[in-house]
Amino acid sequence: MIALEQQIFKQIEKSKNILLAFPGNSDGDVLASSLAFFIFLKKLNKNVDIVCDKMEKNNNSLIFLPNYSQIQNNLINLRRFIVSLDISQAKVNQIRYTIDNDKLNFIISPSKGWFKPEDISSQAGEFKYDLIISLGSPDLESLGEIYNQNIEFFYKTTLINIDYNPNNEELGQINYIDLNVAALSEIIFYLLKNYQPELINEDLATCLLAGIISKTNNFKTNNLSPRTLLGASELISQGARREEIINNLYKSHNLNALKLWGKILSNLQAEQNGQLIWSKLNNQDLQDSETNEQNLTEIVDELIANVPNAKIIVILEEIGLADTKVLVYSLKSISALEAIKEYAPIGNSKFASVIIKKDIETTSSEIIPEIKNLLEKLIS
Repeated sequence: MIALEQQIFKQIEKSKNILLAFPGNSDGDVLASSLAFFIFLKKLNKNVDIVCDKMEKNNNSLIFLPNYSQIQNNLINLRRFIVSLDISQAKVNQIRYTIDNDKLNFIISPSKGWFKPEDISSQAGEFKYDLIISLGSPDLESLGEIYNQNIEFFYKTTLINIDYNPNNEELGQINYIDLNVAALSEIIFYLLKNYQPELINEDLATCLLAGIISKTNNFKTNNLSPRTLLGASELISQGARREEIINNLYKSHNLNALKLWGKILSNLQAEQNGQLIWSKLNNQDLQDSETNEQNLTEIVDELIANVPNAKIIVILEEIGLADTKVLVYSLKSISALEAIKEYAPIGNSKFASVIIKKDIETTSSEIIPEIKNLLEKLIS
């Protein structure tokens, strides 16, 4: 193995309690590869938790994957607070506590003698985890409240950062960034294969194959390489349940999702020789189809596979009477965040979103020409 891989597994080997973290707006590939790594760490007998901020669990098409239910939405008992009492001069007879006006009162009765205020001391204990593994996170802010509410923990704990995003800020002490893959699951597969291939069981292989299939839209994207296909083949030979993956990802579209697909297609427009594809959804479209944004993401994935020349896909979603939600999907080297940067979007280079306080017609008349200009500059 190369030196960087050795550093990753050396750090894992000496760690006892590991936190796996990935962004809440991650695609199926990042989620699936995170679950695969979770299974791997469990097989190494590590104490491991997997966390993702504000993920819509019930709406995810990968809910069938092993250990999906183990994904937490916040960090629990991250750090203990220790209150110490010097008992060298007085022994404890009884301890009880009360809660009064949001205060926790410890009532300690000595068997003889007295306790003095200077006998009391307090300190923050060690953090629960001694290693963080971040998957598919271009920066710490992408982890949302998991990071925002625990900044000290992230800066004081060793972090392994694994990604394939060229805009990754190398946020860890160990940064493994591979730009020559079709999916994050491909990186994880070859990492694990080169370390301990015997630990790749059917469940782990199923997660990794689901990630690759999800990211490549069942091997239809144009960034496939022989190495990607070879990895997928090996995963199938190791027990990955391909039929189960296909049935859940591509054979489960109900009538409502098909209605939404029809709404998008009826309003679909192409600019810049098909490099910019965009569509509008009004207030009733999502309500009438009884679908959600996860369904919308899946439909956009299918649109991507069928429009090979597209570089950016934009969906404008009407919210109420005066607001518009803008969803930008980047397919090539253009950053989705860069495309609408003046509106202060959230997301990453592949997907960004923002709510604009204007009606959908005004928003489309402003934002679509701006993205067209960006494409023209890049082409020229």
